[in-house]
Amino acid sequence: MKLVRTLLERRLIACGTLFPGARSLYRWQSKIADEREVVVLLKTRSARLDSLQNAFSELHPYKVPELLALPVSAGLGKYLEWINGETSLALT
Repeated sequence: MKLVRTLLERRLIACGTLFPGARSLYRWQSKIADEREVVVLLKTRSARLDSLQNAFSELHPYKVPELLALPVSAGLGKYLEWINGETSLALT
């Protein structure tokens, strides 16, 4: 997926995990939509969130793309250090 690769190249995320085959039902412009989608889990740190949001809005084809930030309360220290290291030199 080009979006995830670009976010990786800009070092805004450390990893993007794609879950193909998702199905979303939602209301859009007064109609019920039923769409197949790919859910993407992006791993970054809170310090990169503003830049990630800007890049996501720039690169995503939807008028209203879904981007939710979920807090991480704990994790394997080495993994969290890796995320921090991969996103420390972000190119914005």
